[in-house]
Amino acid sequence: MGLALVFPGQGAQSIGMGRDLAEAYPAARAVFEEVDEALGERLSDVIWEGEADALTLTANAQPALMATSLAALRALEAEGFSVGAADAVAGHSLGEYSALAATGAITIADAARLLRLRGRAMQEAVPVGEGAMAALLGLDLAAAEEVAGRAAENEICEAANDNDPAQVVVSGHRGAVERAVELARSAGAKRALMLPVSAPFHCALMAPAADAMRAALEDTRISAPTIPVVSNVTATPERDPDAIRTRLVEQVTGRVRWRESVLWMASNGIDAIWEVGPGKALSGMIKRIDRSIATRAIGTAADVPAALA
Repeated sequence: MGLALVFPGQGAQSIGMGRDLAEAYPAARAVFEEVDEALGERLSDVIWEGEADALTLTANAQPALMATSLAALRALEAEGFSVGAADAVAGHSLGEYSALAATGAITIADAARLLRLRGRAMQEAVPVGEGAMAALLGLDLAAAEEVAGRAAENEICEAANDNDPAQVVVSGHRGAVERAVELARSAGAKRALMLPVSAPFHCALMAPAADAMRAALEDTRISAPTIPVVSNVTATPERDPDAIRTRLVEQVTGRVRWRESVLWMASNGIDAIWEVGPGKALSGMIKRIDRSIATRAIGTAADVPAALA
């Protein structure tokens, strides 16, 4: 039996997430304290007691989700689990930073600072209202790419997230994405809907954010992870620190190849995947990719002993 740990991306956040972990496990609380110190502010207050609008801001959501995911991991470790018991890790978009922190490739403090910068840079890369994203449900990657190409009309419209066999997210200029929604419906999509996001992530419009991350990552110490980290950009493991640095820059404008990442894990002996952090979105995607994989979501204090039992 092979086990992988996966870490969620933006959209999984909710007010109060991780608070029961911090109350039940001192090691989990320490993660939130470390993130607060790294950012020079009490992000934990925003996470546990703030307004949903504040937590949803990309610059807050990204480090907040990483903190909650690592708090859940520390709770598992407090109950005797070892990350070394897993055969691979992966994360969806920002979740890749959680995966790298989980394997010791980067520190939690550096992950927090990088994700705060990443969130701000992605938000500032495109003026509000000029970009958009949409989910195309019922179309595979090839069909979604064809729709995006037809919708572009000299603007940017790209397949940004290949989430599972019937869910692809497109990203780009608002007008082009709106055209993609209409074209997808006529191409046989079950549903096509605009997403409530503040910027067009994972497309060429994010180039200024990629430049910002390149500069920040040059100054960040990255070590070889203790177990393989499956990269969003390549859908294969990366262990070399310089390659990881390069992939994290490419990830800002590149497609999240989640479906292929899960298929790689399945073809390399992984038959159980734990989603460590808030929500169950990745577990749902994994089931649609390969129903033979056993999934478990671990995001609350009650989930921790249940997983290890």
